Amino acid sequence: MSTPSPSLSSTAAEAAGRQDYPQGTLYMVATPIGNLADIGLRALHVLGLVDTVACEDTRHTASLLTSYGLHKPLLAVHEHNEAEAAQAVVQRLRDGQRVAYVSDAGTPGVSDPGARLVDAVTAAGLRCVPVPGPSSVTALLSVAGHTGWDGRFVFMGFLSPKASERQREVQAIAADARACVLLEAPHRIEALARDLATLGERQVTVGRELTKQFEEVARVSAGELPGWLGTNANRTRGEFVLVVHPQAQAASAEGELDAATLRALDLLLAELPLKSAVKLCAELTGAPRNAVYQAALARRGHD
Repeated sequence: MSTPSPSLSSTAAEAAGRQDYPQGTLYMVATPIGNLADIGLRALHVLGLVDTVACEDTRHTASLLTSYGLHKPLLAVHEHNEAEAAQAVVQRLRDGQRVAYVSDAGTPGVSDPGARLVDAVTAAGLRCVPVPGPSSVTALLSVAGHTGWDGRFVFMGFLSPKASERQREVQAIAADARACVLLEAPHRIEALARDLATLGERQVTVGRELTKQFEEVARVSAGELPGWLGTNANRTRGEFVLVVHPQAQAASAEGELDAATLRALDLLLAELPLKSAVKLCAELTGAPRNAVYQAALARRGHD
């Protein structure tokens, strides 16, 4: 990691210092997902201002802070100790400290530790302030292209490591007409790819090692995904983000619904009253509610 320009901290202070940063506040700070240059000026200012940096991995965070010329007391708050460590953070906040929380990469609390910490701080009547920045989810969505009606998507994060449960989750994706964003680790990507292959021609944008030296972004059909991974051993390395695109035949008019929406409607009608099924189907798929209602009436045999 290279040493930043001596003027970096002053630039951050000039850009972000006019805002109020109250004491006794937890700052949830997004950090780079790979490229150190992606750090925000406001994030740098806050990290330089706080009394303590709570973090997922103290060694990783110490190295990150050093790369920006920062040195702060660190407090480990990770998935194995988050509930109890949160109380130590709460006490520091009650003592009037400013505390930042960072995960190893990206935005804390989004498929990373931090959510329990926020709950504890909020329950104590203390303030949490977001300091937004890098996110693998929005990074890949920005280069995925068309993602459905009005850009709607559902974020599912990491699917279950258990094969049977993961396959049920993939079936749910198949019945959902919206774009779906997934995260996956290298040791499970091939198993996920085999399950997603059941989606056939549905398009998938794969992001591997985003913002890093060996970054790769590709769009393939779900059925081609296992083969795409298999053509190069390096393609199973690194961290993955995937966007499963919407069904190719989306609802184009109020009176026309695609097959996935109709299947979702049928499943819901089998379990729920008509109005509840229509409401939930429209929310899940993004299809026009009037069209879903007319389809539901037809399926129930009403006039």
